[in-house]
Amino acid sequence: MGMPAAADAQPDFGRLIHALSHHLRRRSPVSEGGGELTHMQRHILFYILMESLNREIYQKDVEEEFHIRRSTATGMLQLMEKSGFITRESVPQDARLKKIVPTKKAGRFRTQVQANIARMEQKLADGIPPQDLDTCREVLLHMLGNLTQNERRTDNEQGGNDE
Repeated sequence: MGMPAAADAQPDFGRLIHALSHHLRRRSPVSEGGGELTHMQRHILFYILMESLNREIYQKDVEEEFHIRRSTATGMLQLMEKSGFITRESVPQDARLKKIVPTKKAGRFRTQVQANIARMEQKLADGIPPQDLDTCREVLLHMLGNLTQNERRTDNEQGGNDE
């Protein structure tokens, strides 16, 4: 996977991001979640584990953090609940609203997940100057915003907003 041959060729961002994502998934240890969780579910579980230390977490938070549709979040959270990693508890102010609570089973993976993510982040940033990492982060966030904005516009035009 080299750079384009011509100096003036435009980079294929989608292909590069896909390749990077593929390598991250391949290097993600299966032992987190005992092989019961997918790569995405492990990321969601880590988010729930960390954020729930400071505030209540709801499905909408997961949808927004990971830019996924309600139906996708529902399916993943149901499987995580069935596997015993989370529970959903009603809140007093609105019985329809359910907060997501990590179980003790999930809590056992917190330290391992933190260490693995820190190791992967360090490997990703190896040899890259901090200012380049900052620029990369800004550009990736901008690209994500472009796609999110485009997705919302498309959903609204089709009349089917699943969020």
